[in-house]
Amino acid sequence: MRKSHPARGTPATGTDATQSVAAGPPAPGPRPVVLITGASSGIGAEVASRLAAGGRWELLLNGRDEGRLGSVAARTAGAALPMDLASEEGCRKLAEAALAHSGRVDVLVAGAGLGWAGSYTDMPPGTVDRLVSVNVCAVLHLVRLVLPQMVSRGSGRLVLIGSVAGRFGVRDEAVYAATKGALIAFTESLRHELQGTGVHVCLVLPGPVDTPFFTRRGTPYTRSWPRPVPAGRVAAAVEKALVGRRDEITVPRWLGVPGRLQGMAPQLFRKLAMRFG
Repeated sequence: MRKSHPARGTPATGTDATQSVAAGPPAPGPRPVVLITGASSGIGAEVASRLAAGGRWELLLNGRDEGRLGSVAARTAGAALPMDLASEEGCRKLAEAALAHSGRVDVLVAGAGLGWAGSYTDMPPGTVDRLVSVNVCAVLHLVRLVLPQMVSRGSGRLVLIGSVAGRFGVRDEAVYAATKGALIAFTESLRHELQGTGVHVCLVLPGPVDTPFFTRRGTPYTRSWPRPVPAGRVAAAVEKALVGRRDEITVPRWLGVPGRLQGMAPQLFRKLAMRFG
């Protein structure tokens, strides 16, 4: 039988499954359940591998490609829950499958995402809709579906994978940047609502990452700066978000500097952005 948890408004205590991980070996009882979307490759697969190494988490893995997802699940001893999150129905089915499998979701790592690069005037309407559906709507729907039971237990973690593109805006990636900007506003707003509930929200903002993302979007990454970082660095940031109290983590850390410049000197930032893209 699973442990009971405090009701909404009750301060989190040592019974918080996610907090117990930070203290060392897991406490007796069921392991915290982590649902990772976008787990069939890239950042999501790296997160699954990193969390599996410690044996402290029960992993529920979501992705569209059943073959790749099955391989990741086999390697990490996770449960594969293939589902397309481009619709509200897909999100609902994933949440139902996760609860049916494990009875709860203690942590949501929302890593599924799509990209597209090119002139906005050349972007097909259907591609606009799909980016918004997967990058924004899927995150909002999944959070809405798993959050109530976290709040009722008085513990939980939401880790959303955004992008520095959402903070700055990026030439030829207007819609992608807009979807990631929406996550910034959503996370900040939700964080205010969840004060005192025992549920923590962290936004991870990577720069370019060395994954198949650019190949799948159909346009390779050609900028000389900033250079892509390994997906393992982002996975390490996600793990840090699970056991710490950081509200936002930028990967690499120095990419947070342009954000501060943008806030202090927006005209100068805009001039630099126009020159360097």
